This record gives sequence, C-alpha cells and structure tokens, in this order.
Amino acid sequence: MEGIKDLLRIRVKRGMNLAVRDVRSSDPYVVVQMGQQKLKTRVMKKDVNPEWNEDLTLSVFDPNLPIKLTVYDHDTFTKDDKMGDAEFDVKEILDALRMDLHGLADGTVVARVQPSGENCLAQESQITLRDGKITQDLCLRLRNVECGEVELSVHWINLAGSSRRKDS
Repeated sequence: MEGIKDLLRIRVKRGMNLAVRDVRSSDPYVVVQMGQQKLKTRVMKKDVNPEWNEDLTLSVFDPNLPIKLTVYDHDTFTKDDKMGDAEFDVKEILDALRMDLHGLADGTVVARVQPSGENCLAQESQITLRDGKITQDLCLRLRNVECGEVELSVHWINLAGSSRRKDS
C-alpha cells in the first residue's frame, strides 16, 4: 500500500434512462477506474433504470487522475456492449477538504459545481458537510451513447498520517 495517499469511496446509486442494448432492455453494470485500478458493480438484469446503491473504494495514489466510469451491458455469449462513459475529478472535493469547516451545521452545502463543456455533469453537483464528512453528489451524463445518466455520491477518506488541511 506504499504510495497511497487516501481512499475515495464512491457510492454508485443508480442509472437513469440507460440505453437498450438487448431486445427490449439491458443488463447493466458499472466499471469505475482510476489509473490502473478497476472496480465494478453487480449486473442488474433487464433494467434500464437500475438501482445499485453499491460502494466501491479506490486507493488514491495521484489525486490529479480523473475517475472514469463506463456502463456496460452484460451478455452471456458475446462481448459485453458498452453503454456509455463519463469521468469526473476530485479537485472540488479536495478544495472543500482544505476549507475551515468548524462550526458549520450538518447539511451545509460548502461548494457547488456547475455543468459545463469541461465536465460530464448533467446538473449542479453539491459538496455537502454530512455527519462531519465532506460528500459530493454527482449526476453524470453518459457520453458516446444515445442516452443515460448515472448518480453517484463520493466521500474522501483521509488515511492516518495524511493531511489535506489548509495549513499543510
């Protein structure tokens, strides 16, 4: 585990209006990748609006690397079909971790990220203080496909000895 700075916990909540890749539906799953690490959710059978609510945890070696998300349709006898992709970075959540958040009420929105041509956001993303932790909620519009969005929640986990405060 040498070189790991922190952990990033990604809750893959749900997919919305995903593309149909089988006869009338799809069997989607999500692959999340950061650098050489790849994690995947379980396959949801015949569902273009799946609810995974599944936590995936990445080790962060380089916080400048984007997190890539790809949705696939599971096929039994042929190669899995790609159902779109998106990516996001952790710059905004890292900036929020450097803020002085002492005394803020639970549920306080500490930052907002707007959709733009520079990101895959389908709508405004909020970074919120919840239960003493910084969490970012994202709704990503999938690229390279006719339709589909994926909702995520991201939480940064500082490892012992690691510091992201303003004074470091």
